[in-house]
Amino acid sequence: MEVEIGIGKSGRRAYGLDDIAIVPSRRTRDPEDVDITWQLAEFTFELPMMASAMDGVVSPATAIDVGRLGGLACLNLEGLWTRYENPDAVYEEIASLPAEKATRRMQELYLEPLKPELIGRRIEEIKAGGVVSCASLTPQRVESLFPHALEAGLDVLVIQGTVVSAEHVSKDPERQPLNLKKFIRELDLPVIVGGCASYSTALHLMRTGAAGILVGVGPGHACTSRGVLGIGVPQATAIADAAGARMRHLVETGVYVHVIADGGMRTGGDVAKAIACGADAVMIGSPLAGAYEAPGRGHHWGMATFHPSLPRGARVHAGRRGTLAEILIGPAHENDGTLNLFGALRTSMATTGHETVKEFQKAEVMVAPALQTEGKSLQRSQGVGMGQK
Repeated sequence: MEVEIGIGKSGRRAYGLDDIAIVPSRRTRDPEDVDITWQLAEFTFELPMMASAMDGVVSPATAIDVGRLGGLACLNLEGLWTRYENPDAVYEEIASLPAEKATRRMQELYLEPLKPELIGRRIEEIKAGGVVSCASLTPQRVESLFPHALEAGLDVLVIQGTVVSAEHVSKDPERQPLNLKKFIRELDLPVIVGGCASYSTALHLMRTGAAGILVGVGPGHACTSRGVLGIGVPQATAIADAAGARMRHLVETGVYVHVIADGGMRTGGDVAKAIACGADAVMIGSPLAGAYEAPGRGHHWGMATFHPSLPRGARVHAGRRGTLAEILIGPAHENDGTLNLFGALRTSMATTGHETVKEFQKAEVMVAPALQTEGKSLQRSQGVGMGQK
């Protein structure tokens, strides 16, 4: 139902993950009987998750660690690992920068040219760890840089930007936009594209032949696109709309395209709600930036943080909360939901009686503004549990 914003303009009411709750059903299960595996093309993952293509989150080493834990990590092929032979000193400098100087100095650090030979080398390093290799490129550079990754044996390609559309229009005759449909259909490997945040854009991206789409414009903890550009859709509504597009595309073509919720998730409850809204998997960055193994030394930043003329991200401090294993599969030693994210997903599914992710996508949800605060006054006043910032 549309709401009147003013004479001549109306709009839909949209909801974020904090606005909704998953409703218990008449059935419960043992958590051990729940199946949370994720099948993407020919690859099977024990966890329905991707580690976000952020330099503060994914290095070749952490990509291997995430893969061995059952997930899929995406390396940014336009980031520090393909600009510097050994970026350790750069990471140390970024972590030590005062907040007021971070963006300007990062713009300077990212002026270091991309080195195509490092693209293949990083993919080879990940594959040498015995895990599925996944990497991200922007639409503007994918045609020129992708051959280096393909030659090295890349398994999954992500074409990613703040917003990616199936039809980019340019009046500049010298600037030929990427034809997503043609490019994807000529490849013999799964391609994930995004981000998007609406039914129509999701449907058009699915029609390009993509194996999955990333859903989320601006919900990430380091992203400032919503403030800088005024663009975005609250994540629960964006996921549900994309899931509706997936259903229509499946009916039209018989092809199932994965919906991957990208950003805005901090706790296991957020992950569960994203999947209950219709996601097949989640892409997470900020929670993993808090891992001891993460390259950002407790900091992370978005892919547009260092844009030379219009930065749309911030270097944020995620802290260092635990190992990658503790964050993803436990055991948790905190009670705020930020550790053992996928143990929480498994328990949420069991508590609501759903055996598989596909079943859980049909879970009943309701709008619940009081979910985070009802009965939690002591936790809030003491800064513990759900009262922690």
